[in-house]
Amino acid sequence: MDIFKAFLVNLRPRQWTKNLLLFAGVIFAQKLGESACLTRAFLGAAVFCLASGAVYIYNDMIDRDLDRLHPYKKLRPIPSGRLPLVWAVRGCLVLIGFCLLSGWMLGREFLGMLAIFFLWNWLYTRWLKRVPVLDVMGIGMSFVIRATAGVMVLLPSCPEVGISSWLLLCTFFLSLFLGFCKRRDELLRLDTSQGTTRPVLHDYSEPMLNALIGGSFALTTMMYALYTIWPATVEHFGTQNLIYTLPFVLIGMGRYLYLVFLEDMGGKPHEILLNDAFIQVIVVSWVGVAIKIIGI
Repeated sequence: MDIFKAFLVNLRPRQWTKNLLLFAGVIFAQKLGESACLTRAFLGAAVFCLASGAVYIYNDMIDRDLDRLHPYKKLRPIPSGRLPLVWAVRGCLVLIGFCLLSGWMLGREFLGMLAIFFLWNWLYTRWLKRVPVLDVMGIGMSFVIRATAGVMVLLPSCPEVGISSWLLLCTFFLSLFLGFCKRRDELLRLDTSQGTTRPVLHDYSEPMLNALIGGSFALTTMMYALYTIWPATVEHFGTQNLIYTLPFVLIGMGRYLYLVFLEDMGGKPHEILLNDAFIQVIVVSWVGVAIKIIGI
């Protein structure tokens, strides 16, 4: 029972909020009112939650020696020894197999994106996370894969659904913004006397990360603004009013910057979404206004 509990903890369910991105497809395709599409979106998100858990287990297996040097990561089930390596390997393989089987049942397009997700995260864990800037871009691509999978899972029931390049760009640059904020927090908290669990931090500096944060902030808001007024978007939704959702994006990202620079809370983006009431209100308001405007 203790091993099973440790296994569940290692799936990091508090970080599954990242997979809410799979609902973007059904929202912006205006399919929330169709039960078949909504059901497939829920199933796709559930599969990606388990797939993310498998990735976290694999990552912790690879980084277990470095994690033992970290004041918090050393308490995770694998580096602490609460989850024996042999059980971690077995559980990871079972999860991957279950996810691929589920992906096959949901459609070959979705299965393809799931396979790409696993392969990309393997590449990230083995190489990309050790290369400055590419490490954060690797995280960004994981979010793009999630957003694309959210569309692919709908195709068997809603074959007319398409992928917006603008939304993929917004997703990518927003994830860069969050990733560089996280790297800044990790750099400022780096204790060289204990070593570092993330060697790539030595290739960053605070001014460099501040510049990257500012640039990704600007690109995210610009891409979203262009998306709302782009002729294809206006034609698709039959309205120009989507631009009125832009203030929520600016306020939400501004609030996040405040928490990062003044409250030193950039290290755990998923915790901010779960715990900061202001961010929660902004996100719910953005979703509500967007749904109202596009007439779902």
